[in-house]
Amino acid sequence: MKIAVIGAGAIGSLVAGYLKLKGEDVYLVGHSDAVKAVRENGLKISGRRGDFKVELGIYEMLISQPELLILATKTQDIEQALKDNLGLIKETVVLTTQNGIQAEKIVAGFIPKSNIFSSIVMFGATYLEPGKVVHNFEGSWVLGSIFSEITDPRMLSLSLVLNKAFPAVISNEIAEMKYLKIFVNANNCIPAILGVSMQEAFLSPEVSKISIAIWKEGFQIISKLGIKLASLPGFPIENITRLISVPSDEAAKVFSGIMSKLSKDPLYGSILQSIKRGRSSEIDYINGEFVNLADEHGLKADLNRKLVQMVHEVEKTKRFFTKDEFLSAVKDY
Repeated sequence: MKIAVIGAGAIGSLVAGYLKLKGEDVYLVGHSDAVKAVRENGLKISGRRGDFKVELGIYEMLISQPELLILATKTQDIEQALKDNLGLIKETVVLTTQNGIQAEKIVAGFIPKSNIFSSIVMFGATYLEPGKVVHNFEGSWVLGSIFSEITDPRMLSLSLVLNKAFPAVISNEIAEMKYLKIFVNANNCIPAILGVSMQEAFLSPEVSKISIAIWKEGFQIISKLGIKLASLPGFPIENITRLISVPSDEAAKVFSGIMSKLSKDPLYGSILQSIKRGRSSEIDYINGEFVNLADEHGLKADLNRKLVQMVHEVEKTKRFFTKDEFLSAVKDY
């Protein structure tokens, strides 16, 4: 299968590299700094599976029509990426990898819905610099479609190829899973506000207590709206419901213990990685999704709204909050 990956960040680079190592016909599309680095030094992957230097083609735009396009940009960059390459993807299967629930709607403005497949990334990676990524932890690659039946034979072909990089799981509950993935990602805003790794941020039970409050507020919103959640591989719904049903101090200790041991390498969430690269983050499509749902239906999302505002402040000022400043800012929520 001829594969192109648009987005040379953490996830895009990792999957392109691993697929290339497995002998797949794949090339990468990224910004000029990534193109220069990979062409000169190869794509360097370290972490869970060891250290690799991968030689693969990389360009600033698509150079040929792929059979599969893995779209690994941030949600806010999808539209421009598709516009730049539209001539070569109108008949191509496009696989989304983005967090949140908006990616497929954006892609559907450019190509037929029948050619759009969704995925949820349960593995973790960190972008270090152009051409260098760390594979932090293993996980499944969940595949599905919010527009068509998973019985489409292309889905099986897709899963067999992607399984070479990560265990591929096909689900007919991809939409419900994507809502749960918002909860998984919703705490990435805190390390981004503090400017530290996930492990360092959540080592503090006080900070972890805010994470539980984020989940409680989000769960109240989706419950009132009747939005269904579906368990993810390695992350059942009970991970949320159990922690929000016990006293916050107790839940925070459990959450802190889990998150502080998440990876032996420092893990920087997707929001902070974008900020460190000087680019806008996906905060509006994660915590901002709770805010949007609340606004549309006359509900409250005061904590998530405050956290979205704080991330945007960090993006604008390039100054991170101290732990004390952070706790003071959210103490009333």
